[in-house]
Amino acid sequence: MNSAPAAPAPDLQPTPVKAPAAVKPKHKGSAVLFKNPVLERLSHTHIALPVSIFLLTALVSLYYGFSNGFISGASAFGLFLAGWFLFSFAEYAMHRYLYHIPATTPGRVKFQYTMHGVHHEFPKDETRLAMPPIITVFVASLLFFVFRFTFGSNVFGVLAGFTFGYALYLFVHYAIHMYSPPKNFLKVWWHHHAQHHYRQDEIAFGVSSTLWDHIIGTMPEKNAKG
Repeated sequence: MNSAPAAPAPDLQPTPVKAPAAVKPKHKGSAVLFKNPVLERLSHTHIALPVSIFLLTALVSLYYGFSNGFISGASAFGLFLAGWFLFSFAEYAMHRYLYHIPATTPGRVKFQYTMHGVHHEFPKDETRLAMPPIITVFVASLLFFVFRFTFGSNVFGVLAGFTFGYALYLFVHYAIHMYSPPKNFLKVWWHHHAQHHYRQDEIAFGVSSTLWDHIIGTMPEKNAKG
């Protein structure tokens, strides 16, 4: 007597989470990120607040470092430039590897959209072009303690350069999204960032500088249309 054919073994492999399809940028409106109205309100900010906080951090760091003899003269200038250079890499790395983290799980999808995807969907939402003031103060404080542990008394020069670079990045990013490209050499910043938003988000990660895009190889093709 022939037995019935055995049923196929169930597929025990987990179903992969598909990354969400790229959204078409909307040049009007704003996304609602939080159901709680207080959290939603706190997720918006005027660009002047975070820029001022980082600039003030840079100035206070330099003043305290000079007045207490922790930094002086040419060494202070060198530490400032080192901090600014360090920020240029942090800007690139954060944008590429954190803000564009592969959305392979539902948690990552939500994290990526909240942190950065919302900006790609609403690139003209001027109230979400920077972190809210509460988070900005936390980041500035965290940077001080991390740099104090890493650089010792040189922290005041390095922190000043880093937070100055951060403020410049926020200002440049805001200008790129809210103003038309200028008719001079500065237009390259507008064109570079437009490639990231409107051509493909796997290139042109630098905003205030294209240095690391050149070094790491994520520059747009020269013949790419804007």
